[in-house]
Amino acid sequence: MGSGLAVPPIFSPIPPAIHPCHTDADVQTAAWAETFRIGSDELRGRLVTQTIGTFSARILPEGREEVVSLLADFILWLFGVDDGHCEEGELGHRPGDLAGELHRLLRVAQNPEAPILLDDPLAAGLRDLRLRVDRYGTAGQAARWVDALREYFFSVVWEASHRRAGTVPDLDDYTLMRLYDGATSVVLPMLEMGYGFELQPHERDATAVRAATEMASFIITWDNDILSHHKESRATGYYLNALRVLEEHDGLSPEKALETAISQRDRVMTLYMRLTGHLSEHGSPQLRQYLRSLGHFIRGAQDWGITSVRYTTPEDPADIPSFFRDTPVDDSHEPLGIPVVSWWWDLLPRSSRAGGAAGAAPQTA
Repeated sequence: MGSGLAVPPIFSPIPPAIHPCHTDADVQTAAWAETFRIGSDELRGRLVTQTIGTFSARILPEGREEVVSLLADFILWLFGVDDGHCEEGELGHRPGDLAGELHRLLRVAQNPEAPILLDDPLAAGLRDLRLRVDRYGTAGQAARWVDALREYFFSVVWEASHRRAGTVPDLDDYTLMRLYDGATSVVLPMLEMGYGFELQPHERDATAVRAATEMASFIITWDNDILSHHKESRATGYYLNALRVLEEHDGLSPEKALETAISQRDRVMTLYMRLTGHLSEHGSPQLRQYLRSLGHFIRGAQDWGITSVRYTTPEDPADIPSFFRDTPVDDSHEPLGIPVVSWWWDLLPRSSRAGGAAGAAPQTA
C-alpha cells in the first residue's frame, strides 16, 4: 500500500479557463473511444469517465472546437498506449518488443496509408488522428507532431527498461526523460492548431522559448507526480514518479519527498512566470498566444488533476487539495541543482532575474 500522503494546496498564479464546449467534448471523446475500441473494454470503461474532453477544453479555452475535440481524442489515445501497453500490459516489461510495437505505430503516424497493423485499434485511431492533424494543421505542424511522438515513444521504452529491472533512475535522468514521457511535447503543435497560426522557427526554436516550453513540461509532470502519487503508489507492481526518485536516491521520507517536489515545482513556476513575462514583452503576437496557451496547459492540467476521477480515485479517496494557493512555498531564484535543467536560470536579463513574478505573461487570450 502507498503512503497515504496529504497533498497541500499548490501554487498556481495562472487563472483557470475552460472552453464552452467542454461537456460536448467529453461526450464526443467517449464516443470516439468506443468507435475505435481504444484499449481493453475495462481500460476504455475507465478512460471515458475521466473527463478528458474537459481537460482538452481547459488547454484550449478559446480554440477551435474541432481542435479541442482532436486534442481530447489524442489524449485519450495516449492513455490507451501508456495505460494499456506500458503500465498495465505485458509489453511494459519487454522494452525491446515495446520499441518494435511503438515503431510500427510511428510508421502509421508518418504514413497512414502504410498497410500495417490493419486490425489494431490503436493504429486505426492513430490513422484518424493523423488525418485530422493534416486537416487542421500545417505540414510543418504535422511533422513536429510525429517527431514529438517519436520522443515520447523513445522515453516510454526507457521507462520500460527500469520497470523490467525494478530500478529507479537518479533525479537528473528522471528529470530529462520526464520532459518526454509525460507526453507534454506531443500536445505542443496542437496549441498552434487550436488558434490557427504557426509559430515561426526563429521564435519557436529560440533558446529562451524552448526553455519556457520545457519549464511548462516540468511543472505539468511534477504536478502530475504529486497529484497521482496516491493512485500510483497503491497500484500493484512497479511505479515511477518524482517522489519515489527522491525517496530512493536522497533517502527522504515520503513526507519530505513531497515537500521537496513541491519546492522544486514552485521554483520552476516562479522562473517560468518571469521568463514568459520577459518573452511576451518582446515577442510577436503569435509568440504571445503560444505562451498564453502554455499557461492554459499548465493550469488546465492542474484543474483536471484535482477533479478527475483518474486521480481523486473515489473508491479509495486521495487526500489532494480542491483549490490552489497564490504564493509559492519556495520562491528562490537559485537553480535546482539538477544539471540537465540548470541552464534555465541563465536566460533572463539580470534585471529580470532580480524581480519577482511581476510582469508575468498575460494568461487570457
